Amino acid sequence: MADNIKHIVMWNLRGENEAEKLQSVEVIKNCFESLRGRIPGLLHLEIGVDFSRIDYACDVVLYSEFSSREALDVYATHPEHLRIKQEIGDLRITRHQVDYIANATM
Repeated sequence: MADNIKHIVMWNLRGENEAEKLQSVEVIKNCFESLRGRIPGLLHLEIGVDFSRIDYACDVVLYSEFSSREALDVYATHPEHLRIKQEIGDLRITRHQVDYIANATM
């Protein structure tokens, strides 16, 4: 049985004001949502925008699930994903990532 992999990425975005950050959020949402149905093994994808405004919170999160580690590897090098990474690279200040096996026991 293949592992179900969760891939979570969080960003803090550039922007002089809230309107500029919201523009960046829209670009990120549109980019990643365009991947649905285009990446083999990508089971689920959603973009969340922080509303807490807590000083240590990230601005936006990508939550995605893959059918296996191999599917995550395919995603990482897929031309559409690489295009998006290039497109959004200048929008972010920081990036954090966690990949883990769903329901893994320790």
